[in-house]
Amino acid sequence: MDELVENLKEIGLNSYEAKVYLSLLKKYPATGYEVSKLADIPQARAYDTLKALETAHIVTSSNTKPITYTPIKPKELTKRYRRKITSTLDFLDKKLPNVKDNYTEPILSVYGDLSIKDKIVEIIKSAKKEIFIEIWSQDFKYFEADLFDAYNRGLDIKIVGYDNFNCNFGTVFRHYNGREIEHVLGGKMIFMTADNQEGLFGKIENKKQEMPDVVWTKNEDIVFLIKEFIIHDMYLIDISEQFPEQLKYFYGAGLKRLKDKVLGGTDFYKVH
Repeated sequence: MDELVENLKEIGLNSYEAKVYLSLLKKYPATGYEVSKLADIPQARAYDTLKALETAHIVTSSNTKPITYTPIKPKELTKRYRRKITSTLDFLDKKLPNVKDNYTEPILSVYGDLSIKDKIVEIIKSAKKEIFIEIWSQDFKYFEADLFDAYNRGLDIKIVGYDNFNCNFGTVFRHYNGREIEHVLGGKMIFMTADNQEGLFGKIENKKQEMPDVVWTKNEDIVFLIKEFIIHDMYLIDISEQFPEQLKYFYGAGLKRLKDKVLGGTDFYKVH
């Protein structure tokens, strides 16, 4: 009996409703008084429960005096609730995926050299299609084996190197301004994305003796911005290599006139 009560509660009946329905299955039609005795519940609660079950069309009442109550057949009950549950599950199948549209992926900080390196290795190993990464030689050496393994798995590997290092796989771009960036920002930066779904950026080495920290996220807007940053560096690096004289002619040494035009003569890095 207890097991039947618990299973009836699973489909939405409360404890009293389950006991009253089971009691009526044993003896019907029955009066409210008889039901209270059979179900072993207070008489006042028996009448309240019978009224609730009648409203739910699980029991019917007579027009006689005293009023008697009759339960619907078990097959009718299970058929009704099976239909209700199926309808509810179909609704949830349809609507629940849309909830994610309103969900914002968190943006989290990762602190400390080992934790940062572990997170980067995790991103590399879980990637399925592509990795974009902007990195220094000393850090590249640490991740080289994992990146090479990803390359051998068929991933598209794009690398921007802030300084010179040997890399015999993927597509590599040599940054022309790495040391200046390191100097003005007070440390070595890293930027990376994987599969347009995951991104990381920040100082992987800090010259101010502060603990290294990076930002990691699956927020699609932030991941997009990180990847766009890397891609635009690749554009500029390749253009600078292909047309060095033309760029110097139009924009001056170190693209000074272009920087003045964009930044109004201010030092972009020193305002941060």
